Order: sequence, then structure tokens, then C-alpha cells
Amino acid sequence: MAGGIGGVGGGTGGEDSLARRAWRQYLLQLQRHPLRTKMITAGFLAGISDSVAQKLSGYQKIEKRRLLLKMIFGFAYGGPFGHFLHKMLDYIFKGKKDTKTVAKKVLLEQITSSPWNNLLFLFYYGYVVEKRPFKEVKIRVKKQYLSVQLSAWMFWPVVGWINHQYVPLQFRVIVHSFVACCWGIFLNLRARAMSLKQS
Repeated sequence: MAGGIGGVGGGTGGEDSLARRAWRQYLLQLQRHPLRTKMITAGFLAGISDSVAQKLSGYQKIEKRRLLLKMIFGFAYGGPFGHFLHKMLDYIFKGKKDTKTVAKKVLLEQITSSPWNNLLFLFYYGYVVEKRPFKEVKIRVKKQYLSVQLSAWMFWPVVGWINHQYVPLQFRVIVHSFVACCWGIFLNLRARAMSLKQS
């Protein structure tokens, strides 16, 4: 196959490194099964994000239940939501990439999906991951939500601009998931700090 999948070329047989073969296989799966591949990627990166957050929070051993729940959130929600959101935005704006259109995409994303995603994550973390009473979670979310969302609006519009302007549609969820891995560490540490204050 000339040039490989997605323009990834390289040698043949033994000349290929394991990393290059794995990357080509990943791109092939992304091409053939985009939704499934994005779901698995988002779940895997959510797991990395939570593992790092747990270590930074001072956990001696990784809490497997929490890790699994965070991976489920990435797999069942983060991957599919991102997949359909980016497809919808490209459909609404007919795949245009001019500056004005990119600005509209970023604005729409930031006033709709960004507030919703952060709100959902905070509720999921408190109610499902930490198993706190719903009433208590509501109080915590009220205290945390505004500062989390303001932090998001200082960070995510830049990511969104780069993603919509320079990244092909099939890779946008992957890029978003990588950045969300770092954002997830921030949210986890914020939620953990709030939890310790109220304990």
C-alpha cells in the first residue's frame, strides 16, 4: 500500500519499528471503525489521567474501582459525545475552515458542550465515583462549578481553535481526548481538594 494509511509511509517488513506498525494499525482501525476506536482511546486516556491524578493526590495504591469508573466515563460518554459533536459542527458549518467559521465553531462549543461536560463530570465524580449523597453532591457542585467553568473558558477555546483550524475531522476527538487527559487531572485534583475540605 503506497504511502501507508493516512500518509504514513516507511519501510517494509523488518525495517518497521513496533511503534510504526502499531500506529498504522491504529489509523486503520480509526478509518474502519471510527466511533469504536475513539471510544477505546477516550477510555484509555481517562484511565491514564486518573492514574496520574491519584498519584499526585498522594494515593499509595491505585484505587481500581475509581479508575474503572473513570475509564467507563471516557469510553461510554467522552468518546461518543466528541465523535458526534465534531461531526455535527462540521455538518452545521459545511466543513468550512475560514477564520470566521472556526470562531463560530469554538464559540458554539464553549457555550454548549463545555458547560454541560464540566457539570456532568462533577456530578458523576461526586455521586458515582465517590458515592456521596446526591444532596451533598449538589451543594459541592454549586460551590465548584463556576470556578471550574471559568478555568475551562481560559483554556479550552485555544484547544478548540487549533483543533478546528488545523486538525482533520477524524483526528479531532483524539486530539481532544489527549488534552482532556490533562484537563481530567486538573478536575480530579480540584474535586479531591474540595472533598478533603468538607471531610
